[in-house]
Amino acid sequence: MAYAEGEPPASLRAAVVCLWRRDAEPDPTPSLILPDGCVDLIWQSGRGVFLAGPDTRPVTADQRPGHILRGVRLQPGAGGPVLGLPLDPLRNLRVDLADLHPSAARHVHGDLHPDEALRRLVALTGSFAEQRPPDPVLLAAARLLDDPAARVHELGTHLDLSERQLRRRFTAAVGYGPKTLHRVLRFRRFLTMLDASPATGLAELAVRAGYADQAHLTRDAVQLAGRPPAALARMRKTRGHD
Repeated sequence: MAYAEGEPPASLRAAVVCLWRRDAEPDPTPSLILPDGCVDLIWQSGRGVFLAGPDTRPVTADQRPGHILRGVRLQPGAGGPVLGLPLDPLRNLRVDLADLHPSAARHVHGDLHPDEALRRLVALTGSFAEQRPPDPVLLAAARLLDDPAARVHELGTHLDLSERQLRRRFTAAVGYGPKTLHRVLRFRRFLTMLDASPATGLAELAVRAGYADQAHLTRDAVQLAGRPPAALARMRKTRGHD
């Protein structure tokens, strides 16, 4: 499938990672969507907008021929506040926006031209973020955890929050606790390194990404991607990634 990412407007960069598009192909091949700590607002032709994530396991996206997607990917920690709802009940689900914000969903219906759909989706996200800005504490927490040297047990001290407060705010804003986000971000760091340096050994990449060793990486890969690192590397080499 043709997949591409773009920069969000400057006004949305605190809340949004990227805008993205996936155009239809006559015979689309199912793609493996891996957890990334984010949630996405996705417009699909013929369907309208739905919310994807937060994920803690791989999801196979089987797009039908002719379907077109446009998406806005929210920053780790921004999803719950911006959408105005706790994310933990939506973990590993795909939920129509009409079930969460019916009036907003009617404005970005499935019969729009894809370019207009993305424009309205960006405007809708901007409206949400203006009414309910991301929690700066959670955004800071996500940045701290996205560091190979991060230690989850030290996070509360850095942010001046108790462990109970931290977990409560994480669960609502991210969809799961700080330990899970730490694992997800570490695994995404490994994937980025793998894609950039496919010839580098898995043991070396594991240590660079923040794992204790390759066995530690393997446990996370099986849980988060459904396959061991070597199989995942072969798949990404032959089929690409998005």
